[in-house]
Amino acid sequence: MEIGFIGLGAMGAVIVPRLMAAGHTVTGWNRSKEKAEALIAAGMHWGATPREVAAKSEVVFSIVTDAEAVKAVALGPDGIISGLKKGGIFLDMSTIAPEPSREVAAEFAQAGLIMLDAPISGSPVTLVQGNASTMVGGDKAAYEKVLPVLLAIGPKSTYIGANGMAVQMKLSVNALLMVEVIAFGEAVALAEKGGVSREIAVDAILKSVAASPVLGYRGPFILEGKMPTVPLADVTLQQKDMLLVLEQGRKLGSPTPLAAAANEMMNACRGLGIDHNDFVVAHQAYRILGGQK
Repeated sequence: MEIGFIGLGAMGAVIVPRLMAAGHTVTGWNRSKEKAEALIAAGMHWGATPREVAAKSEVVFSIVTDAEAVKAVALGPDGIISGLKKGGIFLDMSTIAPEPSREVAAEFAQAGLIMLDAPISGSPVTLVQGNASTMVGGDKAAYEKVLPVLLAIGPKSTYIGANGMAVQMKLSVNALLMVEVIAFGEAVALAEKGGVSREIAVDAILKSVAASPVLGYRGPFILEGKMPTVPLADVTLQQKDMLLVLEQGRKLGSPTPLAAAANEMMNACRGLGIDHNDFVVAHQAYRILGGQK
């Protein structure tokens, strides 16, 4: 298929090669072209605007930072909506709140076009490993049409329901992930305070019933010298998602006390000046608050 891809950051840079490896032709766009040079060298075509990308594509994906960025690339004279042909499908993979996602979908519907919210669960690591999954909300027939493309990105895909339901589900998944990673830091710091070495504590957890895929690849980051210089998701980026979770809890009247506690530890990371690291660095915050060096 002719596929467009808007947003070539850490995730987009890994997704596009998977699409090309599956035999699809990809035309991409990013706010800064420099980030796309390696993909262009690998065979990706370049579009000058999201509109130009959409005009060349049957299916267009976007994955950008927040709702304002989604609206900027999707709507307007140079947006996807102005270039996508009838029968084309737009899938937004960004992690945003359900309300703005539904607003964009409504604009597409009014133009006689289809938008699906299709957030991805995974990181660049899980994408490379072929373990990422997608969740999709919107027209089910359109979902079934693009399912082979989604399975080229990751081996698991779940149809969640109407527009906005997939991003709602993604926030719930991210709440669980963030609480889990923060709790991991708490558990290791507690073990260390009691005399267990960090290496042994991490190894024991990853061999226990509490182990999970996210702890499997992220947990070892807290070992000496293992924190990545380019984080999978630094504290600020991850906290953006956590604030969306807390706001959804407020709007829906659904309590999120564990999410709130995890958010406070991210605040602690920011206060300690270690927020440029992957958010698993909360382990360091626990150590400092517990009087450990």
